[in-house]
Amino acid sequence: MSSTVRIPDGFVDELKARIRPSDVIGRKVKLTKKGKEWVGLSPFTAEKTPSFYVNDQKRIFKCFSSGMGGDVISFVMETERLSFMEAVEKLAEEAGMELPRADPRAAEAYDHRKRLQEVCEAAAAYFEERLQSSEGAGAREYLEGRGLKPAAWKRHRLGYAPDDWRKTSAHLKAEGFTQAEILEAGLTKESDRGGEPYDAFRGRLMFPIPDSRGGIIAFGGRALTPDAKPKYLNSGDTPLFHKSRVLYRYKSAREALGHGEGGGLIVCEGYMDAIALTEAGFGQAVAPLGTALTEEQISLLWRAGPEPVLCFDGDRAGLGAAYRAVDRALPHVEPGRSLFFVLLPDGMDPDDLIRERGPVAMGEALEARIPLSELLWLRERDAEPLDTPERQAGLEARLMQAAAQIKHPGVKAAYERDLKSRMRDHFWQLRQAKRQNGFTKGKPGGRGQGGAPAFGSQPGIQANKGGRQNPGVLLLMQAVMSPAILSGMEEILIAADFRNPMSNRLRDVIVDFLIEDEELSLQAVCDLLVREGHEHELSQIDMTRISRIRTDEPAYKSWKAAIEVFIPVDTAPSADDEVRRLKLKRRLVAERRKAHEERVLVDQQEKAMGKANIGDFWKQFEEKNPWFKQDGSNE
Repeated sequence: MSSTVRIPDGFVDELKARIRPSDVIGRKVKLTKKGKEWVGLSPFTAEKTPSFYVNDQKRIFKCFSSGMGGDVISFVMETERLSFMEAVEKLAEEAGMELPRADPRAAEAYDHRKRLQEVCEAAAAYFEERLQSSEGAGAREYLEGRGLKPAAWKRHRLGYAPDDWRKTSAHLKAEGFTQAEILEAGLTKESDRGGEPYDAFRGRLMFPIPDSRGGIIAFGGRALTPDAKPKYLNSGDTPLFHKSRVLYRYKSAREALGHGEGGGLIVCEGYMDAIALTEAGFGQAVAPLGTALTEEQISLLWRAGPEPVLCFDGDRAGLGAAYRAVDRALPHVEPGRSLFFVLLPDGMDPDDLIRERGPVAMGEALEARIPLSELLWLRERDAEPLDTPERQAGLEARLMQAAAQIKHPGVKAAYERDLKSRMRDHFWQLRQAKRQNGFTKGKPGGRGQGGAPAFGSQPGIQANKGGRQNPGVLLLMQAVMSPAILSGMEEILIAADFRNPMSNRLRDVIVDFLIEDEELSLQAVCDLLVREGHEHELSQIDMTRISRIRTDEPAYKSWKAAIEVFIPVDTAPSADDEVRRLKLKRRLVAERRKAHEERVLVDQQEKAMGKANIGDFWKQFEEKNPWFKQDGSNE
C-alpha cells in the first residue's frame, strides 16, 4: 500500500455514509432480511443458529456469538486482516472516493473544503436571523400561508436572503471570510460588467441544503414576488456541491427511516413538498434539486432502504418524471432493490393533498403505491392504440426491450414473465370488450381498440390523451364493472362531489341502485342514462380503459383512495343527498331486522337439529348476513 497523509476531518464519516454495510458484509455472510435488520451466521464462530446482525440505518454490525461488533471498516479489518488505513483505502476505492496521498496539497484541499462549508454554515445562520427580522415579514407571511409554524421554520433552518445586491456578502466578510471564499461557495456571482461580485440570492425564502453528514453545502431560494424569475433558484456546482448527487433532507430522512419499519425513503418533487410530508409525520421524505432523478440519486435512495417510493404530481409533467425514473432505474434493479410510485390526483402535489385532505389521505395514497413493473406496463400499454396485430406486436417488442435493460439475470427473467402475463390478460380483455359492447366500434383508440384501466391501477394516470375523459366517470364506471368494490361505500359516494354533471349523475344512479338493492350492471346503468338523454356523454367513454378489480387486489385501495379525494371538506350536503342517506338507513335497518328474524329461526333449528351439523349452516348464514357476529351480537 502506498503511503498516505493524515485522513482529513469528515473523510471517514463521508465514506461510511456512501457505503451500505449489508452490501459489503453480504459478500462474506449470507444475509436474510428480518424487519429492519439483516441476519446471518457468524463469520467469526462455527454457529448453527444465526446470531449475526447488520443494521444499515445505524450502519453497524453485531455478532452475539463472538461478542464482536462495529462499523463496516472494523468488519473489513477483522475479516481481511487489514490495518485501519488499508481498510479505509479499500472501501474508499469501492465508494469512488480518492484517498489523499502523501502530498501536502491533498490535505490542503480538504481543509479548503472545510473552510467553504464554514462559509455556507455562516450564511445559513444569517438567513435564519434575517427571517425573524422586519425585512423577513413577507417570507414569514408566505410560510404561515402554507401552514408552517415557527417551530417548523427552525426544524428545517428556513431563512430569508435580504433583497439587496451585496448585504449577505458584506455580512460574511465581517465574519472573516474572503471574497474569493464567498464566491467559490456559490453565495455570490461574478459581475458581467467587471465590478464587485453580487449576492446570488436576493429577496428569497432560503432552504439550506445539507450533505450526507448534515453539513450545509448549498442553498435553494424561492422567489416571493410573482415577477421574480426563476421561481426556484439553486446554488450552482461548487467544490462542495453537485446537484445531481445530492438529495434534499437525505441525512434527516435516512435517520427517520432508521427509526421505523418503512421499506424506503419517499421522494417528492420540491423543498416544500418534502417539508410538508415531514411535518405531516412522513419524516423519510427527500427531494431532488430541480432536476430529474439521476442514477447517483437513485443509488443514494437504495443505500437508505430497498424500496423507496417516488411520489409525483398527478399532471403530465409528473407522469413524465415518473417515466424517466423508470428508465434510469431499470438497468440497476435487483433482488432487494426496486422502486414504487405514487401518482397523485391531477393538479395536486403532496403539499396540496395534505392541506386539503390531511395526513390520512396522504398515507392512503402512499399505501396505494404501485411497483415499477406496473408503471412500466401502463406506460407501454397506453403508448398507442392496440387495435391491430402489428400494434400488439409493437407492445410486446417495447416491453421486451425494456426488460432487456435489466442487468440482473434473475430479475430480468421475472420481468419478462410478468409483462407477458399482463399482455396476455389485456389482449383477452380487449377480445371480451369487443364481444360485449360497441360504443365506438371501428375507431382507433375507441372501444375494443386499445387502452386499458389506467384508473383501475393508479389514480392520476389520464385515460384519454385528448383530455375529454373525466376522472370521476372512469372511477365510477369501474365500480359499475366491479360491483363488489362498492360494499360499504354508499356513504362515501353520497358525500363525494366529482365536480362534473355527468359524473355526479352517474354517482346518483349507482347509489340509487345500491339503496334499492337492485342488481347493478353496466347494461342497466347505460340503459337508464340513455333514457335520460345522456347517450352522447356515454359515447365519449372509452370503456376499454376500464377493468374489473377485486377487493383483495392493490388496485382496490388505489380506487378507494381516488374516490375519497373527491369528498369536499366542510360542505353541507344537498337535500337529495339527505334523502339518499335516509333511504340507506332504512335499508340497513330492514336488513338487520331480517337478519334478526333469521337468527330466531336458526335458534329454533339448533334446538331441533342439535349441534351436529350446525357448523356448515352457520357458515352460510354469516356469509349472507355480515351484520351479525358468530356470538349473535350486532356489529
